[in-house]
Amino acid sequence: MIESTPASNTVGKHDEEVEQIFGATGLLSASIKGYKPRQAQTEMAKAIANAIVGQTTLLAEAGTGTGKTYAYLTPALLWGGKVIVSTGTKNLQDQLFLRDIPTIKKVLNAPVSVALLKGRANYLCHFHLERTLQNGRLSSPQDVGYLRDISRFMKTTSTGDKAELARVPETAPVWNLVTSTRDNCMGAECQYYQDCFVMKARKEAQQADVVVVNHHLFFADVALKDTGVAELLPSANTVIFDEAHQLPDTATLFFGETISTSQILELCRDVQAEGLSHARDGAEWAKIVAPVERATRDLRLTFPQDSVRLSLPQIAASSPFFPALETLKDSFEDMIAVLETQAQRAETLEQCRVRAIALRDQLHDWNDDPPAKNAANKPECVLWVEAFSVSLQLHKTPLSIAPIFNKQREGVPRTWIFTSATMAVKNDFSHYVSQMGLWDEPARTWPSPFDYQNQGLLYVPEGMPQPNSYEYSDAVVDMALPMIEAAGGRTFLLCTTIKAVKHSAERLRDEFQKRKLPFPLFVQGDAGRTELLDRFRAAGNGVLIGSQSFWEGVDVRGEALSLVVIDKLPFSPPDDPVLAARIEAMEKKGLNGFVHHQLPEAIINLKQGAGRLIRDETDRGVLMICDPRLISKPYGKRIWQSLPAFSRTRKAEDVVNFFSGVPASEPDAA
Repeated sequence: MIESTPASNTVGKHDEEVEQIFGATGLLSASIKGYKPRQAQTEMAKAIANAIVGQTTLLAEAGTGTGKTYAYLTPALLWGGKVIVSTGTKNLQDQLFLRDIPTIKKVLNAPVSVALLKGRANYLCHFHLERTLQNGRLSSPQDVGYLRDISRFMKTTSTGDKAELARVPETAPVWNLVTSTRDNCMGAECQYYQDCFVMKARKEAQQADVVVVNHHLFFADVALKDTGVAELLPSANTVIFDEAHQLPDTATLFFGETISTSQILELCRDVQAEGLSHARDGAEWAKIVAPVERATRDLRLTFPQDSVRLSLPQIAASSPFFPALETLKDSFEDMIAVLETQAQRAETLEQCRVRAIALRDQLHDWNDDPPAKNAANKPECVLWVEAFSVSLQLHKTPLSIAPIFNKQREGVPRTWIFTSATMAVKNDFSHYVSQMGLWDEPARTWPSPFDYQNQGLLYVPEGMPQPNSYEYSDAVVDMALPMIEAAGGRTFLLCTTIKAVKHSAERLRDEFQKRKLPFPLFVQGDAGRTELLDRFRAAGNGVLIGSQSFWEGVDVRGEALSLVVIDKLPFSPPDDPVLAARIEAMEKKGLNGFVHHQLPEAIINLKQGAGRLIRDETDRGVLMICDPRLISKPYGKRIWQSLPAFSRTRKAEDVVNFFSGVPASEPDAA
């Protein structure tokens, strides 16, 4: 069991300076309005300073409200050398770059240069914008208007970062036509290479002392060498992962391989367009791509359902999937043969040829890999298929990212800091350590400064049916309704599935209408996450229903959020092919898949959801977990002991009293 280590007695080289900066009369207190010294923040900053100076690794878990951002930025800007800070989301990336780093830089008067680096899809591409303006292949008047906005923006922007153009939604389809991908970027051959925003951002990152990236970018680079981090890493002295609990999932995504029918159809469209533009007389392009398109669509249709997740052994040997896959491979060969004869006629056709060969090789590698070769030099992988309404994806996912990630950490000694509010299960880091391969590295925990006992109440209602029962979602709404009324709206209802989100939204809409309750309802999917949260905060008495994307990285302070309802313990779905393969591999080693993987994963996830409730010293609220397994199962105790130390109750009247300010009866030992 990897426990967090207690505070060390050894005094670090920079401890005194850290005390002076974070203390009651220090630089932060003198410069930042409302700043209050916190012992945990000071201790965390010292530990990070010592790791930076000693070029060692540190796992640092800090409870909500510790102020971990300043705790790692201060030593990083003073002693970190060349620093890469990687965050969980682009929103957090922007917050660090635009707000937190400038604040600390100013307070410390630190002479460091800072750069922001995002994935290429975030930057306007001169070539693709011009091509789209000329071709005018736009399907809606709205996209035409957006394109006009983007064209104007191109003339004034110095960064080309689409986040600066707020009036065009991040999800607008037109962005795909005016940004580049790794496949369709012409690199140094491009006539706009000197002005390229992607290249400019990478150059600035090369020269900066501190570079802010996100986890997707970091691992995409390690896997694909396509984001500019590959050039940064050799010169970096310090790498800091904030929201580090997300790393295992993000790394798994990028160290695996995925090929989708959408990619193949996109290639077919490009082959036809470029063939007709540059080699009209070289081939009958429509006839060349038609068999590939047909074979691609036929492959998707081998699974009639809308959504399917199956590992390769679960697909019946008699399934039409296997012959359809062979047909697709054969038709690819014919298209590549034509591209070989025409590619020299245009750079864009040559690009299509290279893409086609890469996709064909991926198709062949997906299930043709001889096991012996695989075992010798590649991580063990699980092969699985995922079908959506219009596309099919073939995945090859590593069972463990630890050996691959450790390879990245070899070589030049540098500092690696992993920090989050949720990496440990009751101060035990074993699960996270085994996922990331960080054995024998020091791990520390600093508790939240919040008074959870008085600020919050954990309520587990009595009389709930089993979570797998037909009536469960309705029971959640029935139990939550009186609590939502008592809270005056101001509620997050966090569900473990999209289906539950939709069902709960329908029920609450009806109930609010029937009971004439004035609470505005905000439902995931009705608008983007940022817009929904802004509207929720502005309403002051709203009810927001969301699934996974609202469990973390969401900060609503004050009275706008006073009740968080969680429908079920967030265990991964048992039909997940990767989870099933991981459990099987663990059980072969004599470990218990539930105890050593599913339970700690669920606890870390639940800690994130619970963390939405109390965001500062003055917040008060109720965490309502509807799942009866928290009480009835032997593992329930381990779960609630890992949550913040709220008072606990099973009585609805205690919740009503909490909201009306009446002292609670003696809470149940839930």
